[in-house]
Amino acid sequence: MPRIPFWLLAILFTACAAPQSKVIFLPDSVQDNVQEQPGLSVSWEIIESQGGSGEAGIPVWLRSYLDGGVRGIESLEAYNGKYVFVGKNRGDNFNALQQWAQGFTAAQDLPRLIGQRVEQRLVNSAALYPDDEYGEYFSSMIKKVSDGEYPAAVKEQIFWVKQKRIPGSGGEDEDGFEIDTPPEDTDLERYEFLILLSMDKEILQTTIQNIMANIKTGAAPTKEQTAAISKIRQNFFEGF
Repeated sequence: MPRIPFWLLAILFTACAAPQSKVIFLPDSVQDNVQEQPGLSVSWEIIESQGGSGEAGIPVWLRSYLDGGVRGIESLEAYNGKYVFVGKNRGDNFNALQQWAQGFTAAQDLPRLIGQRVEQRLVNSAALYPDDEYGEYFSSMIKKVSDGEYPAAVKEQIFWVKQKRIPGSGGEDEDGFEIDTPPEDTDLERYEFLILLSMDKEILQTTIQNIMANIKTGAAPTKEQTAAISKIRQNFFEGF
C-alpha cells in the first residue's frame, strides 16, 4: 500500500475540518514529487481579480507565480536574496475567504509552508521512500521545521482572483486530483485568495541548518541512512 506523504495528510485533515473552505498550501506541486507544476489549472480561467477584469490587473509577483511557481517569484529582482511562499485558499464564499486571509499570519501559518517545502526537498533527493532513505530523521526534521518559529518572515501581500471553469474541461485540477467534467451549460465559479510571504535566504538557511544539526532520533540510523543524512545536510539548499 503506498505511503501517504506528511503534507497530504495535512491537506486532508484541513479539508475535513472545514469542508466548505478547502485550504491548499502550495509551495510546490502536489501532482508529483519531481517538478513544480506552476500556474492555474487548464480547467479554470481568471475572469476577474482584485485589480480588475480578466488577468490585466494582477501584480507582477502573481503573474510570475502563475508562469513559474514560487521560483518564478524568487527570480524577480524585488525578491533577490529571499525565499518566498504562497498560501492559498479557495471557495465560493468571498467574505469567509477574506476573513481567512486577514487572519493568516506568518508566525502561525508559514511553518507549514516551510515544512512542505523541506519535505519536497527530501523526497526529491531520496532514491527510496524518504523514511527508508533517512530513517526517523525524515519525519523528525519535518516536524521540527513545521513546529519552528520564524520571526524574520514577512507577510507581503494578499491578492484575490475570481475563476471560472472552462466548459468541457476535465482531467486533473492543479492539485493533482481527478475532477469530473461538468456539463457545458454549468456555470461554475470560485474565488481564490493568495498570500505572498517571504523570508531572508541566509536567515532561513541558518535556521534550517541548526534544526538539521540538532535532530535526535529514537532509533539510530543505519550506515546507509547515516551517509544519506550527511549528504543531504551538505547539499540541502541546492534546488531548495
